[in-house]
Amino acid sequence: MKILVCIKQVPDMESQFIINSQGNWFDENNLSFRMNEYDEYAVEQAVRLKEQLGGDPDITALSIGSGRVVDVLRKALAFGCDRGVHIVDPDSCAKDPWQIASMIAAFAQTEGFDLIFTGMQSQDRGSAQVGVIVAELLGISCVTTLIGFAYDNGVITVKRELEGGVKGVLKLKTPALVTCQLGLNVPRYPTLPNILKAKKKQLVAIPVGDMPHVRELTATCTIYRPRKKAGGLILEGDVGIVADRLMGILKECTMVMK
Repeated sequence: MKILVCIKQVPDMESQFIINSQGNWFDENNLSFRMNEYDEYAVEQAVRLKEQLGGDPDITALSIGSGRVVDVLRKALAFGCDRGVHIVDPDSCAKDPWQIASMIAAFAQTEGFDLIFTGMQSQDRGSAQVGVIVAELLGISCVTTLIGFAYDNGVITVKRELEGGVKGVLKLKTPALVTCQLGLNVPRYPTLPNILKAKKKQLVAIPVGDMPHVRELTATCTIYRPRKKAGGLILEGDVGIVADRLMGILKECTMVMK
């Protein structure tokens, strides 16, 4: 069995986000980066499947981006993936889901993967489109937002979280693509021996120029911070006095009390 796990390096949410001079993304000089949280669930599930099947599956981790994405590929290798593929694209943050998915699908078409894991969405763009588009381009089955996964003899049984707390169970045959979310598993911490082993695993770099060039279908024109609203008023003191002040404010500023 051949497995592909697609991972993305995203800004750490605790970073200081400053909009760049073009106004269409963030100034990356002020950001620290990490593996997309949803992709960690994808990597963990792929490694668990490898362990379930006695180490037979071969897992390839794929990431698109500048030279810094090697860090998250090494982390995926430390989790238990067998090799890494880095599509070197310094401008990946400006590409839309269609362009990113087209590159992933072009690579996957030549490899014959039985199963592809992706995160439900990225924490920076949050489009939740890439995985679905990849499946469509490859002409394979796709199930999104997994919170449960089981595999037996070429058949995948998955559980999805639907609206209103309802759960759905589906079965599909490989080849297939699934997108993973919070609740599917608890990602492991790489052990020191596995971190050292990861340094010796194969990591292939593919220039973006070697991938098919497709035109964007959507473009980010502007990003901006929401305007600050007027601050709230905090009333402190004795309950009776605060209640009288509140009633006075409601009478003066609203139509709640006349």
